Amino acid sequence: MTTEPQDQKEEFEMEQDIGEVTVDKLKDVLRRVIDPELHMNIVDLGLVYEVKFEGGIVDIQMTLTSPMCPFGPYIMHQVMELSKSVKGVDDCKIDVVWEPMWSPEKMTEEARLELGFDL
Repeated sequence: MTTEPQDQKEEFEMEQDIGEVTVDKLKDVLRRVIDPELHMNIVDLGLVYEVKFEGGIVDIQMTLTSPMCPFGPYIMHQVMELSKSVKGVDDCKIDVVWEPMWSPEKMTEEARLELGFDL
């Protein structure tokens, strides 16, 4: 069973005021979602393919490292709760896609270096 760090749980429960809500700011917020197996944020891992924001609704297209990822539900919950905790966001829709399939090439260069992948 995965336990959620107390400070992260409290952060999700509080409304976050990031000023004007933009896609870039939402991606920065999503960097707080950490993959429990790889210990890295889902944005730098390349799991977040697209973020849109319109009319108070965040629309996120993302994937997981594999269809059988045991932490998939946990990650989805974190994405949903953290997105909805942003002031100005009324709802969040998450579309998990499998194409294009995730691969280490989708990670940032820094993430690949940190995890020991060849560039």
